[in-house]
Amino acid sequence: MKLAQLNIAKCKYPLEAPEMKDFVDNLDEVNGIAEASLGFVWRLQDESGDATQIQVFDDPSLIVNMSVWEDVESLKNFMFRTHHRDFMRRKGEWFERLSEDSYVLWWVAEGHTPDVHEAKERLMHLRENGDSAYAFTFKSNFTESDMA
Repeated sequence: MKLAQLNIAKCKYPLEAPEMKDFVDNLDEVNGIAEASLGFVWRLQDESGDATQIQVFDDPSLIVNMSVWEDVESLKNFMFRTHHRDFMRRKGEWFERLSEDSYVLWWVAEGHTPDVHEAKERLMHLRENGDSAYAFTFKSNFTESDMA
């Protein structure tokens, strides 16, 4: 099994706005760091190379990021032990604070590539039911053995 993740962010400004320039200008670099990270399997992207134009929710200011990793530790290493961490520290400059869960983790079968509908359903399940083996956060960290 592999670990899938979806995270969403509500932009404070349109992506073309000068206030978003630093975020947008570094997408390729951060995505490259992810792809080069140990344990990286796959990430959602369109023909531009990122997922900022893939609309999953009715609100066009909500952008998504989705990826698959070998395990939780691989994802955490990318998030907190690479240059990605520096951008996470600045997220308040670019994104609104959401009152509901803004990310979800779940286990997928080897070779399965999740789609955005599956990811949205997992996030909605988490919001409605809390952490479970079906949809969880880092706080619970269900393992693939919990799927049995």
